[in-house]
Amino acid sequence: MTFEKHIQSLDETKQLAQALAEQLRAQDTITLEGDLGAGKTTFTQAVAKGLGIQRTVNSPTFTIMKQYEGRLALNHLDVYRLADSDEDLGWDEIFYGDAVTIVEWAHLIEEDLPKERLAITIKRLGEQERLFILKPIGTRYVELCEELMK
Repeated sequence: MTFEKHIQSLDETKQLAQALAEQLRAQDTITLEGDLGAGKTTFTQAVAKGLGIQRTVNSPTFTIMKQYEGRLALNHLDVYRLADSDEDLGWDEIFYGDAVTIVEWAHLIEEDLPKERLAITIKRLGEQERLFILKPIGTRYVELCEELMK
């Protein structure tokens, strides 16, 4: 089962992300896939804002993970540099702690991801136009998507 949301502008992307943030709780995991420039970090920034995070959120490409405090804590991972690596960053503490976790390039650590999660693929259709494909994995995420798409 997948849900699709056609987005026409950056404002609509931010609205979707913030609506999602309102429904998130600790230990929720969201994976983001999409080409460079698709908007993974922009989407994460808007989720962070929706979580009440005041700090500037930017891509953790070189540090792999950044943590932010807000209404809910946020772990933001960019695992692009872990391709072909067996590195264990303490996945259980990251995914099953007191934070929401967003993982960019998640397919690179597929075997380490929680069994249940929300997988989002962002397809770039134009300058600001995007197609968000949401694939909920697990009952919690199906219900979250159904609420989000109302």
